[in-house]
Amino acid sequence: MGIRKKSTKNPPVLSHEFIIQNHADIVSCVAMLFLLGLMFEITSKIAVLFITVQYNVTVTANEGSEETAVNYFHNGLKDVATIFFYMLVAIIMHAIIQEYVLDKINRKMHLSKTKHSKFNESGQLSAFYLFSCVWGASILFSENILSNPVSLWEGYPHTLMPFQLKFYYICQLGYWLHAVPELYFQKIKKEDIPRQLVYISLYLVHIAGAYILNLNRLGLVLLVLHYFVELLFHVSRIIYFSNEERQAGFSAWAVLFVLARLLTLSLSVLTVGFGLAGAEQQGLNLSEGNFNVLFVRVTVLAAICTSQAFMMWKFINFQLRRWREHAQTTTSKKKSSSTKGKSRKANGVNGSVSANGADSPRVKKEKSS
Repeated sequence: MGIRKKSTKNPPVLSHEFIIQNHADIVSCVAMLFLLGLMFEITSKIAVLFITVQYNVTVTANEGSEETAVNYFHNGLKDVATIFFYMLVAIIMHAIIQEYVLDKINRKMHLSKTKHSKFNESGQLSAFYLFSCVWGASILFSENILSNPVSLWEGYPHTLMPFQLKFYYICQLGYWLHAVPELYFQKIKKEDIPRQLVYISLYLVHIAGAYILNLNRLGLVLLVLHYFVELLFHVSRIIYFSNEERQAGFSAWAVLFVLARLLTLSLSVLTVGFGLAGAEQQGLNLSEGNFNVLFVRVTVLAAICTSQAFMMWKFINFQLRRWREHAQTTTSKKKSSSTKGKSRKANGVNGSVSANGADSPRVKKEKSS
């Protein structure tokens, strides 16, 4: 689907401005080439690598007296091509949400440049977090992971995944990879790029680590938990931009953020530190996808603890900055109210307005007879 941004300027073809304005159209054409490749026998084998989920395994399951074939999937190098294609889809979806939803709201709200960029960021992430939370929660319920927490480590390595779980990870990696070229397409300021790259890298490292190390069940639970808290934050920020007096959402987010960090650490230590440490299958076996060795377990826990500590540090700095801004606004309001009170007292005597005041009645002149 082509998307064109309205502009009175016509930049030169293949210039930076031309690519930025028409990047969604260009990416749509590239994605369409892969779809057209399915129509021809020569290119269909290559196109299938990019569009469909790879590494299908059929397992026979006994349900009573009948045997049914169930399709599962495992990870592999061919997933890189699939992730690339869905990265292109994410760029197209990003442009659709930006032009047909966020830009229209921005025109009505008349936000400043700083708030405009933050509103766009929160709008895009709110849509993604909401979609990912609902999708991830449906997988958790369908696979009975929440009702059976022991399944987080029982039967490791979890090399075989149902279609929904594998496709979920493919889409997650594709989305966070698309965020890198979006820094160029959205004209992000140079001083904001390092912060964004750290933010994106943390997601990619943790999601890819859970996917490659076959910790996909634990990764899914932690992602849904984290996305729910982040969804609340960005929705609260959107509400704040519409009305600055509505800040109750930030208080609820602050409480849930701390609880989410504690629950993340607890589940990680329980699964990796205790569950996998006492599992039957120990040792490193790449062919079977088994990474249950002490070095890998310590590395995984260290990465999770470091990221949680980093997020708590950022959270504390954010709260301190908010408290300072709130204190400054409170003191400024008190000063303005005190100056107004002094000016009123200067114009009045014992609380009543003097005869020289502007509101004093005029003295009527007596008519001469």
